[in-house]
Amino acid sequence: MPVAPTSPNLLLTGFMGTGKSTLGRVLAYRWHRPFLDTDEMIEKMTGKTVATIFADHGEPAFRKLEREVVERHLPASGAVISCGGGLPVPEGMAELLRTRGVVVTLFASPQAILRRTRGRTHRPLLQGEDPEGIIRKLMAEREPAYLRCGTAVYSDGRTVQQMVETIERIYARESRGWVKPPA
Repeated sequence: MPVAPTSPNLLLTGFMGTGKSTLGRVLAYRWHRPFLDTDEMIEKMTGKTVATIFADHGEPAFRKLEREVVERHLPASGAVISCGGGLPVPEGMAELLRTRGVVVTLFASPQAILRRTRGRTHRPLLQGEDPEGIIRKLMAEREPAYLRCGTAVYSDGRTVQQMVETIERIYARESRGWVKPPA
């Protein structure tokens, strides 16, 4: 499904480990579009890893950088963008994301997320004695913001191909007549 570069961006949101980066890369390849990851954009801008930013400056500073990326550094159209897991949570971010393109939010069970993220030290929010408990708590806190973003898709028990086809259908439906909302 090649898409014209003037077509709206596709923004993938959701908790860490739901498949945003994997699916984003596959879709970008299939559609001949650039793939962007907001966490990678922040790391490139700052010269620091996400974990280092969290450790040195705290989560509020990182969320400020995420807002800057969305407001100033995302292309107007034609890209597939994986958004950091907490990016939609701060006040107004879900609405801001919808002005940047079609938003699809990915969901997965805490068990699937734990399995997919286990052993990855670059997940600063999962450091601690009870990562599954942290996942459950954060997911409960973030769910309202995720649901405000865009169409929700549950990824458990589905292959990458099934997820790609589902997201392509959603994108085709949602991008018809998409007009950037007024700022």
